[in-house]
Amino acid sequence: MVWLFVLLWPLLGIKPEGLEVATTFAVWWRIALGCSVILVIYHLNRFGFFNFITRPVGNAVANARVATENVPVWVWMLVGFACAAAIPQFSGRYVQDVAINVMIYICLGLGLNIVIGLAGMLDLGFIAFYGIGAYTYSLLSIHYGISFWLSLPLSAGMASLMACLIGYSSMRMRGDYLAIVTLGFAEIVRMVFNNWMSLTNGPNGLLGIKAPGVYWFDFGNGMSLEHIWLKKLGLLYYVALLLMGITIIAVYRLQHSRVGRAWEAIREDETAAEVMGVPTFLMKLLAYCSGACFGGMAGAFFAARMRFVSPESFTFLESAMVLSMVVLGGMGSIPGVILGACALIILPEVFRDFELYRMLVFGGVMTLMMIFRPQGFWPPKRKTTSATKD
Repeated sequence: MVWLFVLLWPLLGIKPEGLEVATTFAVWWRIALGCSVILVIYHLNRFGFFNFITRPVGNAVANARVATENVPVWVWMLVGFACAAAIPQFSGRYVQDVAINVMIYICLGLGLNIVIGLAGMLDLGFIAFYGIGAYTYSLLSIHYGISFWLSLPLSAGMASLMACLIGYSSMRMRGDYLAIVTLGFAEIVRMVFNNWMSLTNGPNGLLGIKAPGVYWFDFGNGMSLEHIWLKKLGLLYYVALLLMGITIIAVYRLQHSRVGRAWEAIREDETAAEVMGVPTFLMKLLAYCSGACFGGMAGAFFAARMRFVSPESFTFLESAMVLSMVVLGGMGSIPGVILGACALIILPEVFRDFELYRMLVFGGVMTLMMIFRPQGFWPPKRKTTSATKD
């Protein structure tokens, strides 16, 4: 609490007319009181004062968990997508906008999850592939008039190609060295976007990007095909939902394939995996390119949705945000990444009414989460155990 007061006082106590303590203390004592109550409840629970509540609840949760494990995964996926598809019918523009942001970051988080959660490589420059995908579609749309659906695989392919070029020369590195290389690559990409005036228009960005379009049957004058631009948020929501569904299914299939097993073996012990016959260099390069592919796809949709891109959208802060989603949700877990993306995008919006305090509350929630549940919201079910000698 003393440490918190030291942090709050410069934020709330420094005024144009001088220094004051009353405003800081008015906020601090409420937080101190709430933390004290939580601490007392925590210790009482440790001594068993709430067993009459916790035991029945724990048994009910355990029974529910056993019941849900017997339900096939595809059933839960269908239920989840059905609930997500119904959101635009019962919400306004604000909720739809936040939901689209969540789905974009889910695609980014799942792409980075392949690199970090499955293959165990620390990537601090993943946002570069997001930007490459966005600029690829922007240039194809503005200069060549290529539609979003044709540009989508091209954007993903361009991001994957750039990942192959940078990964071929850096995948033999490990740990912090690889992280520094990826961070430098992201900064190089951002500086290219910012300074290549003839191609990217520099810091002014690219304007005039076309939205996605579809052909629809028109029964007004007989039956004919009519082209519709998907400019409304409600329609763009379903495009984002489609891309998110493709990403989830693809990552799930990769994770439970022989390639996914090889990635997990490299993550646990790269030397042992190589001795057992796993081509570690090729598998790491494949993981890097696969993650970049989903990042480029998300970038193409971002450009189509905003219809404007600029280098300021692809800074290191965005890479740190995506990395936080993966770590907070649970590395290697698809549901965990989804929960992490929802938490990091929705929580700041929930605390928006707190104005100056919302980022403080947001940071505090993340800190408590990492202290009391470092494995993440939803860690992967599959555990690895090391052999021990008797």
